[in-house]
Amino acid sequence: MTVTQQEIENRLWDAADELRVAMPEAQYASVVFPLMFWKYLSDTWDHNHVTFLDENDGVDGLSDAEAHEIEYRDYQSFEIPFINKGKVGEMRASWSAVLATVARPGLGGRVRASLQAIEVANPDKFSRLFGSMTWTSEEVLDASVLAGVMGAMDRVPKMHEGNMSHDVLGGAYEYLLKRFSDGSGTRAGQFFTPREVVELIVTILDPQNFESVYDPTCGSGGMLIASANLLKEHGGRGYTLRLYGQEAVNDTAGVARMNLFMHNLTQFQVEVGDTLRNPLFKQPDGQVAQFDVIVANPPYSLKWTPWNNDPRALGGIAPRSAADWAFVQHMIASMKPKTGRAGVVLPHGVLFRTGQEAAIRQRVVEDDLLEAVIGLPANLFYATPIPTCILVFRAPGAKSDERTNGVLFIDASQRFVKGKNRNTMEPRDIADTATAVHSQFDVDGSPADVDGDAGIQASFVSFDEIKRNGFDLNIGRYLKRTAAAQADLGTLIEAYNVARAERKRTEERMLTVLAEAGIEGFDE
Repeated sequence: MTVTQQEIENRLWDAADELRVAMPEAQYASVVFPLMFWKYLSDTWDHNHVTFLDENDGVDGLSDAEAHEIEYRDYQSFEIPFINKGKVGEMRASWSAVLATVARPGLGGRVRASLQAIEVANPDKFSRLFGSMTWTSEEVLDASVLAGVMGAMDRVPKMHEGNMSHDVLGGAYEYLLKRFSDGSGTRAGQFFTPREVVELIVTILDPQNFESVYDPTCGSGGMLIASANLLKEHGGRGYTLRLYGQEAVNDTAGVARMNLFMHNLTQFQVEVGDTLRNPLFKQPDGQVAQFDVIVANPPYSLKWTPWNNDPRALGGIAPRSAADWAFVQHMIASMKPKTGRAGVVLPHGVLFRTGQEAAIRQRVVEDDLLEAVIGLPANLFYATPIPTCILVFRAPGAKSDERTNGVLFIDASQRFVKGKNRNTMEPRDIADTATAVHSQFDVDGSPADVDGDAGIQASFVSFDEIKRNGFDLNIGRYLKRTAAAQADLGTLIEAYNVARAERKRTEERMLTVLAEAGIEGFDE
C-alpha cells in the first residue's frame, strides 16, 4: 500500500508521545531515532529476505553458508545477525523478533543487545550508529514505557523501499527533528538548524557533482543532506557528493548517521569529537583535511580552551570566552585551494568585538578571504532570539576578479514571516538573498540587479573603506538603512550582554572582598 507523508508522521509522533510520562521532550530524540532506524533496517531486511526466498525455490537444497552467500551477494546490503546465538533465547536482532518478547522481563537488555549486534555485524556501515543507548537501562526508561513506544511505532507501516520512498522516510525524519526542536527550548540547537538557513547557505555555496562537503559541527547532518538535495534539485547527482561531519556529542552524531541513511546517502563519514581540540579529518602530513565546501552552525560564543601553537590560528587566538573565530579559523584551514568555499552562521558580535577577535578579523580581511557578510532576521533560531549573520569565505585566490579586495554586505533582516515561536524565511526570501550574493556590482559597489524595495540591501565595500573603519564589519556601518531602521539591534544586544556579564563579575568580586573584610548585607 502507498503510505502518505502525513500518515507516517502522525504515527511516528504517536510513538514519541508515549515518552511523555517518562522524560522531557528534549530527550525524545535519543530514544525515538534509534528505534525508528532499527525498524527501518529490520523492515528492509525482512522485505529483501522474503524476496530472496520467493526467487530461489531451491534454497532448501543449499547449505546455510551457500544460502547466506547468495542472499548477501544479491539481495541484502547489510546484516541483521542473531543474538544469543547457540544459547537459550537465540533470536534474530530484528524489530519484529524483539517486539514479540515485550511482555518478558529484560526488554531493554534485548533491545540493546540487538542494536549492538547490528553495529558489530556491519562495522563499515553502522559502527557506533546508535549512540550510547543509556535509555535501554530500566533505571532510565521503564520497560513498560519502552514497550509502549515500540507498540505505537509498530503501527507505522513497513518502512522499506517497496512500501515508501526515501523521500518519505527522510521527510518523516526531518519532521521529527523539527517537532523535537520546537518543544525542546535551548537544547534544540545541538541537532537542528532551521531549514531555511541551511538552504540559504547551501544555495550560496552551490556544491557540484563529485565535490566534498564538510561540516565541523554537523549536529543531525542537515547541512550535509541539504547539499545533496540541492544538487539533485538543480539536475546534478547528489549521491556523488562525499560528505564529512564531526560532532562532539556521541548521540547526536548517531542521529546524523541515521539521518543520512534515511535520505539514501551512503558516501559519508561522521566522526565523534571536539573539532577545535581534536580535528579528526587529517591529511597524511597531520594538517587538517581540506574540502571543496565547508558549512557550519557552531555553538555561539562557546567557552573553550585556546590553542597552543596551532597552525589554524590565523591572525591570533580567539579568546577563552568565545570560540566563534576559532571555528572560522578551522574552516578557513579546511578550504581546499582554488575550489574551497565556506559558509558559517554566527552572532553579530563577531563582526565588531574588540581584542583578539579584532586581530583575527583584520587578518582575514587583509588576506582577502571574506567574501560576504549577510545579516539575517532576528528570532530565526530555536536556541536564541538574537539576530545572526552568515559569513562566506573563499580560499586564497578563489574570489572572482570583481570580488577581490573587498567584502559584500547584505541586509536580509527584513525578509521574514513572523511566527509564534520563531520567525521564518520563505522560499522567495531565500532566493532573493542568494540572488543578491551572486549579483554583479558597479564601480561604486552598488548591486546591478537587487531591488532595495524588496527588503534587501546590498553593497560591495572596498578593502580601503573597511580599513578606515578599523576592520569593523558591523553591517550598519556600510548599509545606512540598517543602522537607521534597526539601531543595529545586534550591536545593542551584544553590548548589553557584555556589560551585564561584566557587571555581574564586578559585583561578585566586590561581594567577595566585602565578605573577607567581615562586611555583610550587600548581597541581593
